[in-house]
Amino acid sequence: MRHAVIMAGGGGTRLWPASRRAHPKQLLALGRDGGETLLAATVRRLHGVCEPEATLVVTSAALADVVRGALPDVPEDHVLGEPVGRNTAAALGLAAVHLLARDPDAIMGALPADQHIGDEAGFRAAVTQAFVLAEEQDAIVTIGLRPTAPETGFGYLELGAAAGAGGARVVERFVEKPDRARAAEYVASGRYLWNGGMFFVRAARLSAEIARHLPELHAGLQEIAAALAHGGTHAATATTARVYPTLPSISIDHGVMEKTSGLLTVPGDFGWNDVGSWSALAEVVAPDAQGNFVRGGETVTHDARGNVVVADAGTLVALVGVEGLVVVRSGDALLVMPRERAQDVKEITRLLEERGLGRFL
Repeated sequence: MRHAVIMAGGGGTRLWPASRRAHPKQLLALGRDGGETLLAATVRRLHGVCEPEATLVVTSAALADVVRGALPDVPEDHVLGEPVGRNTAAALGLAAVHLLARDPDAIMGALPADQHIGDEAGFRAAVTQAFVLAEEQDAIVTIGLRPTAPETGFGYLELGAAAGAGGARVVERFVEKPDRARAAEYVASGRYLWNGGMFFVRAARLSAEIARHLPELHAGLQEIAAALAHGGTHAATATTARVYPTLPSISIDHGVMEKTSGLLTVPGDFGWNDVGSWSALAEVVAPDAQGNFVRGGETVTHDARGNVVVADAGTLVALVGVEGLVVVRSGDALLVMPRERAQDVKEITRLLEERGLGRFL
């Protein structure tokens, strides 16, 4: 059976101050209509491919109850809380453990919880094709995104030979976040896709790959699996709390995907955006008459253009004679910066931590 595994444990620090530890990026309403959270949209757009009852969500233990409340159609015991963050290899390994306990033939489609998709029908078609390839070829399948710019914040997939209908290709290698010159070469060559962090694989195959490439992680996950098999959910929760903090922290890309063989990709071109910074909001929100990109609150502008403005409901933001700014007012914090410096928000979050101002995080 096909199962969706939604990875919802990220912090989204580049979207501070709206994204915070108690209310991170995936719980923000940043889509075109502003009324649906990124997490809820991720689950909804899978309808017809994987229904909520076949969906598993991996998040932090601190957010588990909030996530359950945000996804009332997903069974409560399908929300798994990580005691601590241990990166995506551990998160997906934990999901595989729980899926195999329910369905030894489970095929899992792992998807980030915090992406925006413009063409949802095209997205579902790509996801369906990836599931079919994973099922029929017992392969690990990614969805690769056609690059639109030489982005340095994404990993790249180098394409090899054709691997079936619909444009599927063999992945020759993963390339992790190149510099701008190398990224420009990749885009110009037409032989690379962005790695969108979406993977489709039989749960048993993923478990075997983790055992082969990450034996320490596998050993810890097997302790959790044994507790789940012999003591049920309560025993598994207690074992997870004890074992999980000791697991190695490594991404599924570095730990498995860069080392495995027979990796395939389905090219996707469906208006994907990871909303990875405030400047990216300009790609998912329609501009107003002055070319400003506004989400939430009330905004009044005079001779102001090309600004990204985000504010809490009931808050007024007024802009006069400015261009190309990001202005975010959320709760007890205000952020102002040039749009081209949007990636530097992470430096603010670092400084807040250093200066003992973690209460604003």
